[in-house]
Amino acid sequence: MTRAHLNAASVAVPDHEVHGLFKDFARRQITDRRRVLLDRMMERSGIEARWSTLTPAPSEAGMDAEGFYRFGSFPSTAERMRVYDREATTLAERAARGLGTDLSGVTHLLVTSCTGFAAPGVDLQLVDRLGLDPGVERTLIGFMGCYAAINALRLARQIVLAEPDARVLCVSVELCTLHLQETDDLETVLSFSIFGDGAAAALVTADPFGFSLDKFRTQVMPDERSLITWHVGDQGFDMVLSGEVPSALKRSLPEAARAIVPEGHEEIGLWAVHPGGRSILDVVEASLALPSDALLPSREVLRRFGNMSSPTVLFVLEAMLRAGAAPGTPGLALAFGPGLTAEAMRFTAV
Repeated sequence: MTRAHLNAASVAVPDHEVHGLFKDFARRQITDRRRVLLDRMMERSGIEARWSTLTPAPSEAGMDAEGFYRFGSFPSTAERMRVYDREATTLAERAARGLGTDLSGVTHLLVTSCTGFAAPGVDLQLVDRLGLDPGVERTLIGFMGCYAAINALRLARQIVLAEPDARVLCVSVELCTLHLQETDDLETVLSFSIFGDGAAAALVTADPFGFSLDKFRTQVMPDERSLITWHVGDQGFDMVLSGEVPSALKRSLPEAARAIVPEGHEEIGLWAVHPGGRSILDVVEASLALPSDALLPSREVLRRFGNMSSPTVLFVLEAMLRAGAAPGTPGLALAFGPGLTAEAMRFTAV
């Protein structure tokens, strides 16, 4: 019987490290007594580096060399989309080429992104830049947020099960740093104090190596839908990432885990959890009573890159593939996003 496998994954970030710069920007927004809380939350974030497609050049006038973020005159959504259109494919191409394999035989291209829109977009531009067959079947999985890569892997699996000769290239790219807002709303400032830019690519085929993609499940937490939202505004995209998300997950995750792994999760040896933030990882670890080292790959991705939205869980899976695992080791990937929704993927090391 045909099985789909995640054969390889590759990741890429822009050249510019901006975590310190963006922390300074956050402190600029919050000037009253709430700054004590802001500083404490940023200090406990577990993040040491974030990366941006923008070239940092902090001054009294703005933050970057292009003058994209000019204090008192942040860019419109149209201006942000122009930069996305210019830069997103370059980063996505770097991730895809990092797979180190011949891509000429790719039959399907799946692109996930929620931080920009353009047409012809990243999908068609990648066809040209990577030299793919012009007839490659393309699908854009747009505006789903942090769990979109799990949905792409699910679709890739369905394609391979239906067409065993298929070679599916999945690419996730996000330029989160194009959506900073000038605001003194503490929750909004804290939301954008964790995000960075990044891209990841994955190759899914029937070839039996890497991770077999075994089963997927979506678990919606219907009472919590307002806690993570993402809307297109006049001055960029407006993110709501409520500080109540960890508490909501603490309430809902044990039941969700029983639905995802009805036989119990004690035998899961590989935990690829999307590092939405340190508090998210802490809640997953505590509410599921995981070993203290279970989420180390996720915590390391958070430390080095921050939350990059959809590519981030692929960064975790890439690290696991690179580290290797004993054949037969069962794994579970989890990502949380708008809804509040958990997307889950069960996999096995081959």
